[in-house]
Amino acid sequence: MPKIAYEYHRFSASSRLMIQRSNDIIAEYQRQGFTLTLRQLYYQHVARDLLPNRQSEYKKLGDVINHARLAGEIDWNAIEDRTRWLRSSDYDHGNPDTWLGRVAGGFSKSRWEDRPYYVEVWVEKDALGGVIESACEPLKVPWFACRGYTSQSEVWGASQRLLDEIRAGKEIVIIHLGDHDPSGLDMTRDIESRLFMFIGAHLADERDQDSIRRSEVPLEVRRLALNMDQVEEHQPPPNPAKLTDSRAQSYISEWGDESWELDALDVATLSSLISEAIEPLIDQDRWSEAEQREQEGQDRLRLVASNWQKAVDHIQETSK
Repeated sequence: MPKIAYEYHRFSASSRLMIQRSNDIIAEYQRQGFTLTLRQLYYQHVARDLLPNRQSEYKKLGDVINHARLAGEIDWNAIEDRTRWLRSSDYDHGNPDTWLGRVAGGFSKSRWEDRPYYVEVWVEKDALGGVIESACEPLKVPWFACRGYTSQSEVWGASQRLLDEIRAGKEIVIIHLGDHDPSGLDMTRDIESRLFMFIGAHLADERDQDSIRRSEVPLEVRRLALNMDQVEEHQPPPNPAKLTDSRAQSYISEWGDESWELDALDVATLSSLISEAIEPLIDQDRWSEAEQREQEGQDRLRLVASNWQKAVDHIQETSK
């Protein structure tokens, strides 16, 4: 746990209490295998009635956490920024045999290749990527951060990717998660509408038809969260509906003048929702068969790695 002090900071009693409570929340989620963003940490304070739900309090928490990390009071790995990361293409893999031994465990067999479904999870916010990834990885399902309304380029690119799966005989299931606010609810509709437009146009052309009915496109976009039944069950802290949003009036007429952010939902609950939505689509027998083939492949790669020089010598001798 790297609590490293870089500067001295004198904290007030209220700030020190905020740090203590933050460390308690962080430890609770670390025991469950989760790393929080600052916003998720803030919503945990709000949900536990430790802070009022105001932007000024969010900013205050951010300032205290920032100083606390610099003062060595909070683990640097305890809070992550999931919207920024370093990209690099310069790697040194060492010797071929050691590299092969290291990567052998990464050899995998698709759990979904011979299933009738192709599943992806789309989430409105990049900041929730860590939670989504932790839920999707064991289920071997790809996920995608939309960052608000998905760009035209990304939706078109997704449609081409999904078309390949449809041509292979798959039924597409897109699971979407977003805020319960005027735009967040509309984003699910928008994704569905544009995917149907792009995919339908290509399928109609391939079938030499002028148009195609939606029922002929094997695509389902499921809104998994945040929905009103979940708001009522889990009681995440509300925010005022965004009156500047062009969709605000229709939203308020149906749902009232409060909205809720996906980030405010407990991360363990969010992970469980994803698992519960995907697990019924899994064929456990075929899943086990794929796991066995995967293990066999990994074992063979490790065998080659441990006998690398013998394998190289043999290949060089037989190729003469």
